[in-house]
Amino acid sequence: MTSGSRQRRQVTVAILLLSAAAWVVLLVDTGSTTLAHCPVTDSGPSADSFWMLLEMNPTSSLAIGWAVMLVAMMAPTLIAPIIHVLERSFTDRRGRAVVLFVLGYGAVWMFAGLFLIAAMIALTLLAPQSFFPALGVGIVAVILQCSPLKQLCLNRSHNHRELAAFGIAADLDSFRFGTTHGVWCVGSCWALMLLPMLISSGHFVAMALVTFVMVSERLEEARPLTWNIRFPGKLLRIVVAQCSIRLRRRSFDPFGTFRNF
Repeated sequence: MTSGSRQRRQVTVAILLLSAAAWVVLLVDTGSTTLAHCPVTDSGPSADSFWMLLEMNPTSSLAIGWAVMLVAMMAPTLIAPIIHVLERSFTDRRGRAVVLFVLGYGAVWMFAGLFLIAAMIALTLLAPQSFFPALGVGIVAVILQCSPLKQLCLNRSHNHRELAAFGIAADLDSFRFGTTHGVWCVGSCWALMLLPMLISSGHFVAMALVTFVMVSERLEEARPLTWNIRFPGKLLRIVVAQCSIRLRRRSFDPFGTFRNF
């Protein structure tokens, strides 16, 4: 194994472990990415129901929950761009370059989170404990998923810019790469990210499915800007192939003879 492939493997494992840790946090704190419902909201939208909803769901708690949700769901999509940053930075600058990239990317998504969390609160007040907001956002997500705009955002996400090698220019390029990558990710995934936030029953299943779709999309090549049904086929094929390889290995004993299951 070459040093480059070893580094890519280490980065992949580290990011997946970080994502897994965030998933554990979300599973332990089950209310961090959904709103706690209160009886006042059943009477419809009002100032009282709004303030009670905020009292039961502090903004600081919502922001932290959103940040942990981002790490859990979006970290696996950053494997390729982070490797790009590492491979185009000198050894003594790699850590700083990755931090600046992540800061730029995270800043964009945290800003987008203000609007997505506001949308979640507004839809919860308008239709408390109803499946209609999730249904409506799901329809929007499906339409966006098939649209040329979605493909444009995905294509731009594959556009990994060149980075300066020295000085402040290198730092600015790393941060700018993070922000631009974040902008195209938001354009591509905002509806998919909002959907699980509106689902209380099966919330984590929805999050897992959305994560699977987003990771799979990043593995696909750039395509023409047309209406198209995008299915997470590549990642599914990889998972099936890896499972098949491991099953074949377990079906043979150390001497090479077939073992009955």
